[in-house]
Amino acid sequence: MPHLSATHLSVTSLKPLLPLATVKAEQAVFSPNTSKDIASKNQSVLWKQNFASSGLNSTQVRFAHTDIAKVPDFSAYRKDSVKSPNARNQQTDLPRKAFTYLVVGGGAVATTYSAKSVVTQFVMSMAASADVLALAKIEVKLGDVPEGKSVTFKWRGKPLFVRHRTAEEIEQERQVDVASLRDPQHDDDRIQKPEWLVLIGVCTHLGCVPIANAGEYGGYYCPCHGSHYDSSGRIRKGPAPLNLEVPQYEFVDDDTLLVG
Repeated sequence: MPHLSATHLSVTSLKPLLPLATVKAEQAVFSPNTSKDIASKNQSVLWKQNFASSGLNSTQVRFAHTDIAKVPDFSAYRKDSVKSPNARNQQTDLPRKAFTYLVVGGGAVATTYSAKSVVTQFVMSMAASADVLALAKIEVKLGDVPEGKSVTFKWRGKPLFVRHRTAEEIEQERQVDVASLRDPQHDDDRIQKPEWLVLIGVCTHLGCVPIANAGEYGGYYCPCHGSHYDSSGRIRKGPAPLNLEVPQYEFVDDDTLLVG
């Protein structure tokens, strides 16, 4: 019965290798780097591959006794435009590029919109609420403050002094030598209208609340540590280092003052 035999031969020199495999039925001879089909009268045997490796002193021949593995067919997943081996790149690249650009562009727009929404919500969460914004500003009716008096209001949790100054007080504060003050500041730099003085009623020493229309200079006096302010809110005597703070304000009309 036809059969195949393979031999292993050791070679001690670098001479050309002799044939290593023969088929007795047909007397077919193979070299180490050759693959042939072997057929017999009664049976046809298909030899798919012949593997050979050689070194300085040995040579080995190995045959694969199984059919060649089938290559997976991915034709169902390929685009029709790329199935033809004769198609030029210009004919196949453009549709694929257009689809890629469309996907990337759509993803970029969606990502940008989502990021914008997240950032907007985060910023709005840190914004002041409606009740806080309502307390951020205060309107004062100037008609409720008589001339020569100082009225105290509450603004942002602090006392707010609104003083209606007389002509004598205005002239007196304008004649003060600025160079002699601990915190030099002219009266005109602390007011918008000469007759109206707006101050935050917190002593600059240790945060006490001064008393209006008191002290040696007729302005404000802090009884806690003896700081005296004039009718422009400037420190004139005592431990306070700075003048009373002037907040941001504006006159909406002749009878309305908006602070904040």
